[in-house]
Amino acid sequence: MTLTDLARDLRTAAQLALAPIRGSSHGERLEHFYARQRDGYDAFRERLLHGRQELFLELVERGVKGRWLDLGAGTGRNLDFMAPGLSKFDDVCLVDLSPSLLSVAENRIERRGWRNVRVLHADVTDLQTEEPVDLVTFSYSLSMIPDWFRAIENAYKLLKPGGLIASVDFFVSRKFPGPARTQHDWWTRTFWPTWFGADGVSVNAEILEFLLWKFERVSLVEAEGKVPFVPLGRMPFYRLIARKPTS
Repeated sequence: MTLTDLARDLRTAAQLALAPIRGSSHGERLEHFYARQRDGYDAFRERLLHGRQELFLELVERGVKGRWLDLGAGTGRNLDFMAPGLSKFDDVCLVDLSPSLLSVAENRIERRGWRNVRVLHADVTDLQTEEPVDLVTFSYSLSMIPDWFRAIENAYKLLKPGGLIASVDFFVSRKFPGPARTQHDWWTRTFWPTWFGADGVSVNAEILEFLLWKFERVSLVEAEGKVPFVPLGRMPFYRLIARKPTS
């Protein structure tokens, strides 16, 4: 890492940790939070948001095609991970509430010449489409949505029967998780929700549990990743692919 990269990451980290979040609505708060981070957003989060590339490469390997909604898509970085299989989609729509991040996504789409990709400034909790979609993804976005329950319910409605939902995000386990599931200690279950909660990020067990209850599990990985500027910090994350029941 160069000194320029370090200075950029430190500036982004300071904005994350110290800048107050203002706004009367969720959309206004998101834009206020992310507008100043736009230029350094992707570079900083490459070392924080673990499991994204692996999730989308798995989707490519599964040969997913048709219509794809990326909900809470931000800068469109997920497109790069999905690039080997992007041509199989008839329509790709990136949905987000932050115009600043979507402007970065639009530049990415134009540079790469992706003709089947578009952006949409909208709230994912009440988004509607003309026809059902084949794939819905949430990449570190469910934890940023206050009404994540409605977001998942709406994703269920938008998916066609048998369609896939894929999510990767921060989480902590329940105190007593089910068999063959990761169990985090008290410190992990207490510290990380408090730390991330200062920025409006919901780190909990219930988002993943609700996804597993609502959809049929295809694959699930629970792991940990390093946190920039926190030498001993290991942040739990999951990556999940699941299917909407056909009946």
